[in-house]
Amino acid sequence: MKKPITAYQETLGMIYVARMLNKIRLNQAHELHEDFHANLGKGMDGRCCGFLRVSYEDLASRVAKGGSDDDILNWCFESGRKLDEGDVFIWNSFVSKYGWRDGASEMLIKRKKESGLENLDELQTFAEYFEYDEGRKG
Repeated sequence: MKKPITAYQETLGMIYVARMLNKIRLNQAHELHEDFHANLGKGMDGRCCGFLRVSYEDLASRVAKGGSDDDILNWCFESGRKLDEGDVFIWNSFVSKYGWRDGASEMLIKRKKESGLENLDELQTFAEYFEYDEGRKG
């Protein structure tokens, strides 16, 4: 079973989208690590879909039809809403700082403790948490 790719990979300038699409593809191929199943379409996936104004179910159906990450994000722009440079900046800023002094901070503290990462003071955001928890950093 596989874990998803980094949240920092960009698709048409947006971070996190490639990770979400990767999770969908892995799940559809029955290769996604079971730790990720309960939150598919929720959490950051849900926030991303909401920002793009597409349903997670419609997105998963579109991913099943094939295409590159760029193709699928362009479909999101057509089916949901087109983002401009300012929107992408806002999204990237949100994702890169999520968990740092905001409403998700307590959840991040909990997840760090569950993963044995509570002593890593440099780990301040969920994007960084994913890097450590999934073995890309550490």
